Amino acid sequence: MRSIAMVLAGVALVTASCGRVPGTGATIETDYAKSLRVGLAYDIGGRGDQSFNDAAADGLDEVRRSLGLLQIKEFEAQPGEPLSSKQQRLQTLAENGYSPVIAVGYAYSDAVRTVAPRYPHTKFAIIDDRAASGPNVANLLFAEEQGSFLVGAAAAMKSKTGDVGFVGGVQSPLIKKFEAGYRQGVKYMNPKAKVRVAYLTRPPDLTGFDNPAKARQAAKAMYDGGADVVYQAAGASGAGVFQAAKDAGRWAIGVDSDQAKTADPAVRDLILTSMIKRVDVAVYDYIAALMDGTVASGPSVYDLKLGGVDYSSTGGHIKDIQPKLEQLKQEIIIGKIKVSPG
Repeated sequence: MRSIAMVLAGVALVTASCGRVPGTGATIETDYAKSLRVGLAYDIGGRGDQSFNDAAADGLDEVRRSLGLLQIKEFEAQPGEPLSSKQQRLQTLAENGYSPVIAVGYAYSDAVRTVAPRYPHTKFAIIDDRAASGPNVANLLFAEEQGSFLVGAAAAMKSKTGDVGFVGGVQSPLIKKFEAGYRQGVKYMNPKAKVRVAYLTRPPDLTGFDNPAKARQAAKAMYDGGADVVYQAAGASGAGVFQAAKDAGRWAIGVDSDQAKTADPAVRDLILTSMIKRVDVAVYDYIAALMDGTVASGPSVYDLKLGGVDYSSTGGHIKDIQPKLEQLKQEIIIGKIKVSPG
């Protein structure tokens, strides 16, 4: 598994070697890449959610910038849409010759399981789901619990009240991994700390990822109750947590992207750190692997060791505790600290 930098180095070699795709021996010149059509189906929130979907978009944009040779089509999900809409979205891409078709988020699991077998010659990838499987399906997964452990430790070390919170968008197995890692990180540093938890919706209602007002209310209740750090794993709803932090003059923790760089400038100074989930790397890596003939079906897990998750230090708010966080990070990587996904 490669980082974007490593993939770019490989692409440079392709260019330097008269258009050969590594591992295939095929001469492609530029026609091969020009004919590659990439389809991306976003989860609720789409581009502009300043979080999960934007991380996927960043990977796609990096492909566009660095290769400049791909035909790209993007679709967005709508709040409350039926499963048939997701299936139709993927089917439309496949029928129009897009391959790979990348589904952003576990909400596409049933759709991928239904559509992928109908198009055996189309490559599919799904982020955050391993249930959808097949010879033409790749599962791009992350060790969210490991990155969440680190921001949980940061929350515990920066909290003055010993009272912290977690706001999840939807109470699903995936988001429970964020909560589990966060809780373990908090308790590792302060066993007596209180961890408040709130979820905005439960499946099949996925609107918890696109309801900032509801997230703001949930976070406000935590701050009013004594919490001074709240971590959100809520997609576009996270903007509401940031606003509540601004209102209360307390800390918030971002997710997926370095949100001290992507959130509304008015709230960035209240973002203590972010749990970075390198969806951009996964998207880029998958497309590059397809181009060089090394793409494989099945699961690929991006963890701390592979740089798939991490924490951000933008703003300098955790400068005093960063040596400890780096120590914890290395102890997770070598297995000294075991982080359970739930």
